[in-house]
Amino acid sequence: MPSASDILIDTLIAWDVEVIFGLPGDGINGIMEALRQRQDRVRFVQVRHEESAAFMASAYAKWTGKLGVCLATSGPGGTHLLTGLYDAKLDQAPVLAITGMQYHDLIETFTQQDVNLERAFEDVAQFNAQVTGPEHMENMASLACRSALARRGVAHLTIASDIQEQPLRDEMRSKRNKPRHEPNHWFQGRRIASLAEVERAVEILSNAKRVAILAGRGALGATDELQGIANLLGAPIVKALLGKAVVADDHPLTVGGIGLLGTLPAQEAMERCDALLIVGSTFPYIEYYPEPGQARAVQIDIDAQRIGLRYPVEAGLVGDARETLRLLNERLRRNPDRSFLTEAQEGMRRWREMMRQSEASDAVPLKPQRITRAFGLRMARDAVLTTDSGQNTEMAARHIDLADGASFGVSGALASMATGLPYAIAAGFAFPGRQLVSVVGDGGFAMQLGEFSTAVRYRLPLKVLVLKNNMLNQIAWEQMMFLGNPQFGCELQPIDFAMAAQAMGAAGFSISRPEEIDPVLDAAFATEGPVVIEALVDAYEPMLPPKMPPEFARNFRKALPETPNHERIEENLTREPLKTMMQIDNG
Repeated sequence: MPSASDILIDTLIAWDVEVIFGLPGDGINGIMEALRQRQDRVRFVQVRHEESAAFMASAYAKWTGKLGVCLATSGPGGTHLLTGLYDAKLDQAPVLAITGMQYHDLIETFTQQDVNLERAFEDVAQFNAQVTGPEHMENMASLACRSALARRGVAHLTIASDIQEQPLRDEMRSKRNKPRHEPNHWFQGRRIASLAEVERAVEILSNAKRVAILAGRGALGATDELQGIANLLGAPIVKALLGKAVVADDHPLTVGGIGLLGTLPAQEAMERCDALLIVGSTFPYIEYYPEPGQARAVQIDIDAQRIGLRYPVEAGLVGDARETLRLLNERLRRNPDRSFLTEAQEGMRRWREMMRQSEASDAVPLKPQRITRAFGLRMARDAVLTTDSGQNTEMAARHIDLADGASFGVSGALASMATGLPYAIAAGFAFPGRQLVSVVGDGGFAMQLGEFSTAVRYRLPLKVLVLKNNMLNQIAWEQMMFLGNPQFGCELQPIDFAMAAQAMGAAGFSISRPEEIDPVLDAAFATEGPVVIEALVDAYEPMLPPKMPPEFARNFRKALPETPNHERIEENLTREPLKTMMQIDNG
């Protein structure tokens, strides 16, 4: 008879799960044996840290739209999953987390690794249960898969180690628990917005003179329809960070990203629009939206709970972005006034000229913009780009242009460090054969440095650019701009990341001067398998928003005199484009 573990893994296979990310442990030995016996049908990817397993499951779900699965042992193995699972929760990625527990009759007796994981996962999981036996597993495994997909969040099953090996016995089944009464299928219908709301949206958008579109991750898969409505309305497309791949960065209808890492024309479009169409985004920074009352708003989202979350809307279209945009495109007429779009495009041309100034600098220490731009120019058109959370995110967002067909991944609402590498590894299993590229900082990369050996083990075609400034740079600038406090506690002990890559059996390269960029990057991209490119960059290159709020400028000037090496920061601020960016404000 099959054991509880057999039933679990067979159910996951029936649910089309192809990859499980995890780390073995004595609390999940029964599950590991079931995986060993089925390794021809489901792949177990061994990681070096359970946190990475959860990040990979989250990223895999985002990349594919399918169920991501991670596996960890009892106690600390399970608790290590939590950060990655919060990434899935906050970015609405369907993930199933499976954990072990101690022997069922020793739970809560202060035995080894006696952590109540069901209780620990209560906040992060939308579905959260302890499995009590193989008869119970028949119901719970399928329901957990269905719940994660239906609720677009985390489901968690925890199983005592001895229960995992128990065989299914009909005499142990309750009389109400009929065998095989639950299907192992995912049922999903079309989500169509109310036609009354569609007509209301048409009225709002048709009567506006200056429409801006904010597109997020929910617009992925609706690129043609999004471009169609932008062209009809003469509306510039502003992209939330998670929506970077929705429209090619060089497309004439987009003005780039929004927010602290965004572009000036994107912010100006939001400040001047009289109507706003939000497509698949709940971009969290409310201060970058139009002022309440400035613009009439229409929002498209598959989740009704998200409608009106960031900005007051008059028409809420609950449904699939592609289907809903199609309905709008059929009903809208072309706006003959293209002035708002033309002005935004001219602003984007000027912004790109500003960015090219920093990307062309021959200064030493090396400017992070220059190496990031050169790295991005070597990417394949269908490359998968990941980044971490920090100043490296700004570099990837502003200085790497994605083409049609490229994919982009980052920790969104959680904005966790140490995600760039696990996201890229997950992409290697989601998109076999595609080029994997990652831009990370030395702070985040050091947190999961051992995970690079996972990329080596599975021979992934990964190129990692490490922007090494021996500083937690984004935190340093936030201390200064947000609060007016001098930079403190952000310096990092240097690590030779190129040597570390070589120690793991991969290739490692170092760059410290502008003349080294082209030959080293050419060699790195010509090298098969995982590669680390360590670039020693200027730690005192300020991270500035596209438009400097007066409060930020005052705080920055206040913090500078007591900040270590402030003279080097001040010297950088005399150079373009930073000099001009410091003078662009809301005052």
